[in-house]
Amino acid sequence: MAPGHVAYGLRAQYGLLVAPETVMAWETGELPPSAAELTALAGVLWCSPGELLAEPVTLREHRMARGLAPEELARRIGLETNSYQKMEDSGRWKGNERQSAALASVLGLSLPQYMAATGRQEELAEVLRSAVTTRWQAYVKPLSKLLPVPKAQLEVVLERLHGDYQSRMVATLSWGGGQGEAGSGDSGREFLAEIVDRFWSLARGAE
Repeated sequence: MAPGHVAYGLRAQYGLLVAPETVMAWETGELPPSAAELTALAGVLWCSPGELLAEPVTLREHRMARGLAPEELARRIGLETNSYQKMEDSGRWKGNERQSAALASVLGLSLPQYMAATGRQEELAEVLRSAVTTRWQAYVKPLSKLLPVPKAQLEVVLERLHGDYQSRMVATLSWGGGQGEAGSGDSGREFLAEIVDRFWSLARGAE
């Protein structure tokens, strides 16, 4: 279908006045369609909204990929629609542990996808940095508030992560980039990235 045909279908079937140039902008990624436009576009093209999206990243993209309206998702995770919509719009998830677990389950999110969608990657990195450089036991509870994972599983992963870090510090006096591994700057960022990567690896192994 040419962009003009798609634009005609959107107008005829859904009453949406969309120019062919706008359809072309959607195709090239220059302009994102609204939720209503994406749903209508999927109808015109005889597919699901998820098939039209690239790899979803945000809460909105994951929700739309599942074909869920905000009201439906909010109901299924135990939130008022307005409360959920504010979180989705801001990109900052503030649900409790039960709601977080429900969100990950309903949207079928892996742990890394969950962290990206809820905007908590930086918080996770900082908690993990503290856990490996001090007493890991003190960070099980803060970590459980960030991730929909049972505390018992987090304890296993944090203990192993802490042990890995301490062993490498003793053997090489560094882990992730020389003298600044737990500091700031490029070496500090590399250190955090390595911690997070290792955490995901251990978390998958503990599932």
